Amino acid sequence: MNKQPETGVDNAASKVTRKVSVAVIGAGTAGQNAFRQASKIHDDIVIINDGFWTTTCIQVGCMPSKLLIAAAERAHDAESSATFGVHATVQIDGKQVMQRVRDERNHFASYIKKQVEGWPDDKKIDGRAHINKQGLIEVNDELIEAEQIIIATGSSPFIPDGWTDKLGDTILTSDSVFELTDLPKSMAVVGAGAIGLEIAQALTRLGVDVTLFNRVKRVAGLKDDDINNKAIECLSGELTMHLGSKINNVGTQINAEHKTAFIDYEDSARESKQWQGEYVLVATGRRNNIKQLGVENLGVELDDKNRPKDLSKKTGKIGDSNVYIVGDANAHIPLLHVASDEGYSAGSMVCENEENAYIRPPATPFSIVFCSPQIVNVGMSLPEIQQDSNLEHVIGSVSFDNQGRSRVMGVNCGLLHIYGCKKTDKILGASMVGPDAEYIGHILASAITNDLSVKDMLDTPFYHPTILEGLRTALRDVQHKMEIPYQYQDTQKNSS
Repeated sequence: MNKQPETGVDNAASKVTRKVSVAVIGAGTAGQNAFRQASKIHDDIVIINDGFWTTTCIQVGCMPSKLLIAAAERAHDAESSATFGVHATVQIDGKQVMQRVRDERNHFASYIKKQVEGWPDDKKIDGRAHINKQGLIEVNDELIEAEQIIIATGSSPFIPDGWTDKLGDTILTSDSVFELTDLPKSMAVVGAGAIGLEIAQALTRLGVDVTLFNRVKRVAGLKDDDINNKAIECLSGELTMHLGSKINNVGTQINAEHKTAFIDYEDSARESKQWQGEYVLVATGRRNNIKQLGVENLGVELDDKNRPKDLSKKTGKIGDSNVYIVGDANAHIPLLHVASDEGYSAGSMVCENEENAYIRPPATPFSIVFCSPQIVNVGMSLPEIQQDSNLEHVIGSVSFDNQGRSRVMGVNCGLLHIYGCKKTDKILGASMVGPDAEYIGHILASAITNDLSVKDMLDTPFYHPTILEGLRTALRDVQHKMEIPYQYQDTQKNSS
């Protein structure tokens, strides 16, 4: 049972309108997976949701952003085709671009909506939930007592204090930018993480005058200095970036009867400057939607960043309680595939280990930024490896600047680092910026997950000519530095 106060229990219980075995709060990726899995065993289950009944990914995240990127890539390919002897003139219809983003987004969302519509009406509640001091769920006119609670309330864009009031209708976030009916003429993007980089580059390629700000001289949260520097080099050819800048103030002003946004900032040389334009997109990260839910009334403690303490990263369970916090709500790893696994596992946990219960193991750390060139991190980061005194490692590398297929395609800018363990001959992790990095990342994630050695990897075929041959070059570099026994490539010199 959930936490109950010392007094007033009988009075509170008398007001309970529904008792269930499982209550799921939040209907995003994690919540929907938890609901479906738990429903295999429990019939007395309810899912409560405030807002859209799709997912963050489909509605305001990965799908609309990739639709915008797809349009941007078409424009970029046409505009940069002269180097191949192909000359084209590009006209960008901003209204059509944004309409397609929304239309296709809604198309994807329709499949999720159909699934939700197929759930029994008496198991769905549309409203904002709150956990009261008795540990009961208040929503609309109901008071629900749940034996087990799965919290999957997702996340929201973080906006610095005061910026909403100062910027008014010139402020955008990833939750609102895709609702623009036309492409703006100019925009500042604050934050060079995945969201900021992807949107900044896409809009730049679609003809928007974009300026990207970031308080540190890093992009995409890269922790390998060489990869970070290479990423900045590759991206700066297209993007106007003020890395290492400090924003002192934001606001709006009237210029020639038009309202414009402004940013007062200090650049990396600490010179005071001002940016002016139509919109400011705040991409300074997302924060979990948990603080106002009342989870403390379930005995859940939060740290200073609103992350739940005593969290099982495998199942989302809080200590030995009957409370599970999954997906973006637990602020562990805010990625869709992680949220999916956590929701599935939490939904299985409440099945009391019956036949349908299955706990998915934690996935190998894996992240992709879909800018061009792509940025990927897999497995352990370089600082994590360096901090472990028991790990002897080497770094195998390959530059894509002169890699065959990359140069053929005109996408030859990038660098891959693979971190190999000298004691085990296994891959510890990798960081990269380069073409086809999403596929290289998947191969390395599979290798780490399945405990393959560097030699195992090199025993697999690499077709010529492909960009993936760059992976082989980096693996050979690891192999050489670790002095792993291997067959030399020049095997025919002694043959007759």
